[in-house]
Amino acid sequence: MINSADLVIHGGKVVTPDAVFDASVAVRGGKILAVGSADVMPKASETLDAAGLHILPGAIDVHVHFRDPGYPHKEDWASGTAAAAFGGVTTVFDMPNTIPPTGTPEILAAKHAIASSKAHVDYGLYGLLGEDTIEAVPALCAGGVVGFKCYMGNTFGKIPSPSTGAMLEAFEVVAKTGKRISLHAETNSIMERRETQLRAAGRTDPLAHLASRPAVVAIEAVSRAAILAEWTGARIHILHISSADELRPLREAKARGVDITGETGPHYLMLSADDYAKFAGVIRVNPPVREKHNQEPLWQALIDGTIDMVATDHAPHTPEEKTRNDIWTVDCGFPGVELQMPLMLTAVNEGRLSISDYVRLSAANPAKTWGLYPRKGAIQPGADADLALVDLGQAWTIDDAKLQSRSKISPWHGRPVTGLPVHTLVRGRFVMRERTLMSDARGWGRSVHAIQEMPPPVVRNADQTMQAVVGNRDSIRGHAA
Repeated sequence: MINSADLVIHGGKVVTPDAVFDASVAVRGGKILAVGSADVMPKASETLDAAGLHILPGAIDVHVHFRDPGYPHKEDWASGTAAAAFGGVTTVFDMPNTIPPTGTPEILAAKHAIASSKAHVDYGLYGLLGEDTIEAVPALCAGGVVGFKCYMGNTFGKIPSPSTGAMLEAFEVVAKTGKRISLHAETNSIMERRETQLRAAGRTDPLAHLASRPAVVAIEAVSRAAILAEWTGARIHILHISSADELRPLREAKARGVDITGETGPHYLMLSADDYAKFAGVIRVNPPVREKHNQEPLWQALIDGTIDMVATDHAPHTPEEKTRNDIWTVDCGFPGVELQMPLMLTAVNEGRLSISDYVRLSAANPAKTWGLYPRKGAIQPGADADLALVDLGQAWTIDDAKLQSRSKISPWHGRPVTGLPVHTLVRGRFVMRERTLMSDARGWGRSVHAIQEMPPPVVRNADQTMQAVVGNRDSIRGHAA
């Protein structure tokens, strides 16, 4: 019989992807010990009254840029994960476009050391998958990556985009590992050509950025990536889905059995080209915020499962870097990890989706997609006690100056929202309590790669990979002779 716990949370409403119910939650040793009625909970060293609050599994944001190492004036692991904690986010996946890019095991090890010393929440690190890092894939896996990132199109950091031939070879190599490849799915050659022409025509206004990246760049890139994944058996994830048009190749690939998932973010659901006049360069992001007609199909795709999850592409910059007059010189992106949950809970309050839908999209699905479920993304015995306790009825107004992120500029400033994380726990420890960052939480976060359990790889056309044909060069020549 269980007779003790470290913490019991009483009086809240537990939210799962399937239900909302009154229950107490007991925590011991960083894990959920029990979920049930108050009268069957064990004695605890500490209790918390959660009356009026909903208890959610902490959000898993699989797409953040914490800029550390390389750009600490924009963000570092301490400030970025503090923002996550304030946003009810208990696990983040950081992208590899830092300085230096995370493309070798040595650079990866150095980044792990930085993250583990500063992080308030748990994290995963992406390895860079590019033309020159294919050979490093096995070593990066051994060094502890949660997955790989491939830049099909140019974005901040100017990571070179691999050729389609290199992408095929990279997919072949990663397919054998079972890891998932996240894709910045925009076709670089189209964008570069259009930007060159727009610059030559003297276009420097904010909408020129949107004109340089029409939806076809995403349609083509998603289609091409899906074909390569289908051929190799690689698992892929489409980042920052911004347009209704790219939903068709995504749906078709899923129907063909491709292991493909996708994400979108609040800025594509809630902002549109109409907002460029108000926010100018602040709204510049890759892919761009698009025309308003894209919003409703994206919402529907979240509900019907075409899009699997929400993520933020948290991309902090300084006010000076976001307010230049020439749009081509404005750094792309803005902070989001702290605001995703309030923005999406506002949509819940508006009836756009249910609170259970939100838990599915923010926690359960990311955990399942990345081999972390049910250790993460669930409120059940044995799961990590990663919890966000939210006041679903709290109305407030976003103020950039009060963000935990070092980036104090976003297109969300002044926006009214309803829904606020009040407490955030990571593996049973409060990292944010009563809207205050816990002083002992820095360095508490740890990498999730050690607990990741991806399904066994399903490699296709293994006899036609680059390794297979080059490895058999002598026998092929002998046969031809």
